[in-house]
Amino acid sequence: MKFTDKFLYFFAIVGIANAGGPTLVLLDNLAIKETHSIFFKTLQDSGYTLTFKLADDANLQLAKYREYLYEHLIIFAPTVEEFGGALSVEAVTDFIDGGGNVLVAGSSQTGDALHELASECGFEIDEDGSAVIDHLNYDISDNGYHTKIVADSSNLIDAPVIVGNKNVEPLLYQGTGIVAEVDNPLILRLLTASSSAYSYNPQNPIKDYPHAVGKNTLLIAALQARNNARVVFSGSLYFFSDEAFTSPIQKAQGGQNYEKSGNEAVATTIARWVFKENGVIRVSSVHHHRVGETEPPAAYTIMDDVVYSIDVQKLSGDKWIPYEANDLQLEFVRIDPFVRMTMKPVGNGRYEARFKIPDVYGVYQFKVDYTRIGLTHLYSTTQVSVRPLQHTQYERFIPSAFPYYVSAFSMMGGVFLFSLVFLHYKEDTKPKSE
Repeated sequence: MKFTDKFLYFFAIVGIANAGGPTLVLLDNLAIKETHSIFFKTLQDSGYTLTFKLADDANLQLAKYREYLYEHLIIFAPTVEEFGGALSVEAVTDFIDGGGNVLVAGSSQTGDALHELASECGFEIDEDGSAVIDHLNYDISDNGYHTKIVADSSNLIDAPVIVGNKNVEPLLYQGTGIVAEVDNPLILRLLTASSSAYSYNPQNPIKDYPHAVGKNTLLIAALQARNNARVVFSGSLYFFSDEAFTSPIQKAQGGQNYEKSGNEAVATTIARWVFKENGVIRVSSVHHHRVGETEPPAAYTIMDDVVYSIDVQKLSGDKWIPYEANDLQLEFVRIDPFVRMTMKPVGNGRYEARFKIPDVYGVYQFKVDYTRIGLTHLYSTTQVSVRPLQHTQYERFIPSAFPYYVSAFSMMGGVFLFSLVFLHYKEDTKPKSE
């Protein structure tokens, strides 16, 4: 088995292991297990083994003998100031660096531990006591502070693999606001507030500019790290509750009455994405060879016609199925790309590219670098050598040199004719008597 095959096989095992598996759930109190029972039951029905513990439990640990005990982590403990046992913010970030997936839910009373963890992941949660306020989009069951807001499904990110179908009922949200750096390419803005919303303490008069205003106020945000580990931050623990899942919903300012919010559908789909049930792709095999051959050569020659193919699969449940797309690109790179082209799908998850190697020898790579919102980062490189032509492979007659050939042979013909005439020409001689 080649090193590349071992590498792909390792990621195949990791991808399968991440679907389902042991999950640690940290709670502020055990009552959350009952108030969020629908969400937890959905996970258990999907094959997750949930271990419930208090966030300040003195026996908490994520790893033992340098092996992680859990594949996923759920933190439904907004008010925790410091994790218990061997668990800490640094341990959670190490867990993410090791490929673990984390789902975090905060509230208006978010403690220091979640503030620090959010900062490590590129988010900034508003200060303790603040909440997202929307005076135009709040539910009729609001307590008067306009903090139980109604978020339209149109504010969801346009990525069905993460949030599912956007044509769902409006969403109920009650919690704090999140801000993320706009230029961070790893951050995904899953659910944003409306343009009339802002984040502030509802019991205090506004004297300073709010932490987040309008569309910059994130309700749910996600991070997909460079190692494909996934983190989701929700500013609302209420978003995942049984009450939010089953409550009727209607805007107080008028609007359609819905028997049930869209929270359950969206929360379930987000959970499946963050725990890598959705949006996981991999490279199963790579092939390259000259046109007319079937095996890769020891080295290519400049100007060779090459065929490159790659098989891509997608995780569906516990099976890998072909991944179908039309935007997979190949680069043939030495230092910079010499060739960049869109590969042609040929069926069953296989993509193919045909091109001529440039007239520049060196060490090249076939590189596929595929990044799409909601999908794991697909990266495959195969190194090959390209040598110059051997002396027996050069053209015997170069078309561009034909004028020189003609001039040379014409000169040879002229010299031959001149010599022939010179040797056989004889002048008439006069007799001596004359």
